[in-house]
Amino acid sequence: MNAQGCSDAGVCSLNALKPKSETDYSINHFKIGASNGLADHDIAVFGAYVEYGRRFSKRFAIDAKLAAMTQSGNDITVSGLSDLYLNANYSTNEKMGFILGLKIPMNKADRKKDGLPLPMDYQSSLGTLDLILGISRQFGKLMAVAAYQQPLTQNGNAFMADEYPLGSKLIEFQSTNQFERKGDVLLRISYPLVFGKVTITPSLLPIYHLGTDLYYVGNHKAEINGSDGFTLNGNVFVDYHLNDKNNLQLSLASPFIVRDTRPDGLTRGYVVGLEYGIRF
Repeated sequence: MNAQGCSDAGVCSLNALKPKSETDYSINHFKIGASNGLADHDIAVFGAYVEYGRRFSKRFAIDAKLAAMTQSGNDITVSGLSDLYLNANYSTNEKMGFILGLKIPMNKADRKKDGLPLPMDYQSSLGTLDLILGISRQFGKLMAVAAYQQPLTQNGNAFMADEYPLGSKLIEFQSTNQFERKGDVLLRISYPLVFGKVTITPSLLPIYHLGTDLYYVGNHKAEINGSDGFTLNGNVFVDYHLNDKNNLQLSLASPFIVRDTRPDGLTRGYVVGLEYGIRF
C-alpha cells in the first residue's frame, strides 16, 4: 500500500477524477501531504509529497505531484525522491471524466548498501516509467474510478538474497535481480457522507496484478510465484473544509486481501496520512 493508501500500484495516487461543477471553479490548486505506514518485514515508511494543478477550462486540467519516501527497519534507513506524476484530466460532462498520466521515476530502484544491492522494500521508487489511463463515472453520490497502469520500462534493481551472509535479515526478502513487473488494473468505489464542514468518504479499492513478475538468476528468467492476482484495500478519507478555498484531509487505509508474494515492496499493513490543500 503506497502513501495514498493503496496497495501494489502507483496508479492508486490518482485523484478521484471528479469533474468540476459550475459552482466549484478554481484555476489552481496546491497540496502538501505526509504519511506513515508499516510495510512487510516490519519496515516503517514515511512519505511526503507536493502537488500543483491548473485548470485551463471547465473540462480540462493538468496536475503534477512529486513524492519522497523514507524507509527504516532491520538496522537500515534510506531516504530519497520517489516519482513524479504528470496527469491530464478531461471531463466530458458533470458525471464522467478521463485521465492520461505518466509516472516518472526519480531513480532506477538500484540503491545499494555496503556494495550490495538492496531489495525493493528499501527502494523509494519502482524505478519504472509507467503509463496511466483512467475513467471515472458518478452515479448520484457514488463515485467509481477504473484505472490501468502499465510499466513502459523496467528498473535497475539487482538484489539477490543469497548474496547476503547467513544471519542477515535480507536473506528472507524476495530476490528481484533485473526485476520485470507486470501491469495493474483497479476499481475505486467511494461514497461521501457530508456533515457540515466535515466530509467522510469510505472507499473500497480492489486491484488486480495482471501477471506473474519475473527476475533473473544468472541468464535464466524465473517467475515469482504468487506475485499475480487480487488485492483488496479499504480507505477512509475525512475532509475538514476550513473555508471555500482551504481543506484538511485525514486518510486511513489498510488491506483486507493481499497477494501471496509482493516483490515490489509496496504493501502496507496500514497507512495514515494528512494533507493540506488550497484552491486559488
